[in-house]
Amino acid sequence: MGPRPSKPGLTACSLCVGETLGDADEREGGQLARLRELDSLGVARLTLADCLDECNRGDVIVARSARSGRRRSGRPVWLERVAGDELTGALANWLDQGGPGGAPVPATLEPLVIDRSKGPAGQVSP
Repeated sequence: MGPRPSKPGLTACSLCVGETLGDADEREGGQLARLRELDSLGVARLTLADCLDECNRGDVIVARSARSGRRRSGRPVWLERVAGDELTGALANWLDQGGPGGAPVPATLEPLVIDRSKGPAGQVSP
């Protein structure tokens, strides 16, 4: 038996997941249920973090490269306000195509990318 195929990872902030849609989210379990479904379907490995230090944003997630994407210099992509069926579907399609290092960020998600070159919450890094 050979090595298991690698899939992208997804880290979600457990403090802000579901914040974007709040009570308007009609899905039982809200955004967290959508992300858990991506994990159960084998699209990405989901990890919940206590805090991703981007508290002024909602629904912060980090898409991490699969092993093959890391070999192509794929870097983690931070996103905000990824909530609801449409955006989660775009995320799922991108991750299914390889995610960071495997496929370009889709146009639908591009405006939600967080520029981490300035550090957390836009602070200038030393």
